[in-house]
Amino acid sequence: MDKLFEQFLKLLKETDSDYFRYIYTEINWKSRMIGLTGPRGVGKTTLVLQHIKKNLNPAETLYVTAEDFYFADNRLIDLTDTFVKRGGKYLFVDEIHKYEEWAKELKLIYDYHPELNVVFTGSSVLDIKKGASDLSRRAVMYHMQGLSFREYLQLFHQISVRTYSLEEILEHKVELPEIKHPLPFFENYLKKGYYPFALEEDFELRLQQIVNQTLETDIPMYAGMNVSTGRKLKQLLAIVAKSVPFKPNMTSIGTAISASRNNITDYCLFIEEAGMITQLRDATGGIKGLGKVDKIYLDNTNLIYALANDNSNRGNIRESFFLNQLRVKYDVIVSPVADFLINDFTFEVGGKNKGLKQIQGIDKAYIVKDDIELGYLNTIPLWQFGLAY
Repeated sequence: MDKLFEQFLKLLKETDSDYFRYIYTEINWKSRMIGLTGPRGVGKTTLVLQHIKKNLNPAETLYVTAEDFYFADNRLIDLTDTFVKRGGKYLFVDEIHKYEEWAKELKLIYDYHPELNVVFTGSSVLDIKKGASDLSRRAVMYHMQGLSFREYLQLFHQISVRTYSLEEILEHKVELPEIKHPLPFFENYLKKGYYPFALEEDFELRLQQIVNQTLETDIPMYAGMNVSTGRKLKQLLAIVAKSVPFKPNMTSIGTAISASRNNITDYCLFIEEAGMITQLRDATGGIKGLGKVDKIYLDNTNLIYALANDNSNRGNIRESFFLNQLRVKYDVIVSPVADFLINDFTFEVGGKNKGLKQIQGIDKAYIVKDDIELGYLNTIPLWQFGLAY
C-alpha cells in the first residue's frame, strides 16, 4: 500500500492545474460516489488529479489505477478497508473496468464505509454502463468528451473565450476580439486539437495506440471476442473513416469485413460506446436513444485525419465536427430534409459555396458554412459551433 501512495504523490506533483476542463464545474464533487466515463485520452485522469491537488489533503486521499499489478494479488475492498483505518477519506480508482467484479466491490465499499468518498473513472465501454446500472442510487455518473474548439483555444493558445448557447450562435452574438482570423486555428483543431495530449510529442502515434487498445483490448475483453474479431472492428472503423457521411448497409459491411450482418449492429454499438464512432439516429430515439441509425460518423475529426489519411472527405469532416460539438448539450437527430435537427432548428452543413436551396420554405433553418469567418442572416460559420461547451 505504501508503494501505491508513493506513486500517487509522484503523479500529483507532476499534475499541472493551470487549466480545468469544461466538465469540472459540472461535477458535484461532494457526492459520496462519482463515476466519470469517457473515451481513452480525453483527460479523465488529469481531471481527478487536478481536483485532488486543488481541494483535498493528500494525507487523506489515495489515487490508484486498476491496471496496477498490485491488484493481481490484492482486492480493492481490502485496500479500502486498510485505507479507511489509516484515516482515508477520499478514494480515486482510475480505469475501473480493468478490475474484475468492480461494480460489486464498489457497492460493498459504498455500504460499508459511509464516511468515504469514492470517484472512479473508466473508458466508456458497455461494461461501465452495465456496472453503473448495478450501482444505481449510489453512483452519480458523468460523461466527458474531448476538447471543444473553445477549450482548444484556451489550452493550446491561451485565448480565453466564453461558452455560447446555440441560440446566441444563431443570433450572431459570438465575439472573439483576440482573434482576427479564426480559420487557421480551426483547421489545426480539426487535425489535432480534440485530445489534450496533442500538446505532447508523437500525437499521431499515441492516437493510433488508443485506437488499437480500444478495439483490440477494451471491447474484446468486455464482449468476449477473439483477436480476429478485434481486427474486424478495425476494418469497420476504416470503412467509416474513408466514407462520405456513411449510411450503413449491414449486408455490404458484413461482406466487406467477412462478418455476419447480424453482428455488425453489435459491433457498431460497442465501438460507439468506446468513443470511436457516433451513430446519428432518427426522431424515435435521438442520438442517445434507440432510434433507427441513419448515418455513422467517426467520433471526432482528429480520428478521421489519423485513420483516413489523404482519403478523408471534407464533407464528412464538417458534419462530424458539428455533431461532435453539439451533442454534449443538445439532442442531435437526423433531419428529414437536411443534415441535422436540434429541437426545432434545421441545419444543412456545407462549404462556403453552399446554397440555400436545401432549406427553402423551412422555418428556423440554417446553412452552416465551412471556410467563412463571419455569418449573416441564416448563414452561420461552422467554427462557431465549437464554442458551445
